[in-house]
Amino acid sequence: MTREPPRPADVARRLARRSGERRAEGRRGEGGAWERETFTLPREQAREKAREAFSRFPKAAYMTEIEWWRELDDGRIEFTIRRLPSAD
Repeated sequence: MTREPPRPADVARRLARRSGERRAEGRRGEGGAWERETFTLPREQAREKAREAFSRFPKAAYMTEIEWWRELDDGRIEFTIRRLPSAD
């Protein structure tokens, strides 16, 4: 008797259930410990926002970093800041 491979919908349901169970138990999933905020701002405002984030959430305590960024066609900067939610 051969076993059928799981269908994508079955896999999605199983992963969603596991994620819900982790949240109910107070655990975080892989990558779930990070707080992320994404911004799209003109270049100078993006620099100010990044400086503000690093002064409010110092890298040494919150592991703050610019996780991802890109320059859009209109010159604005889109970026994601990642940090730990607390400095425990």
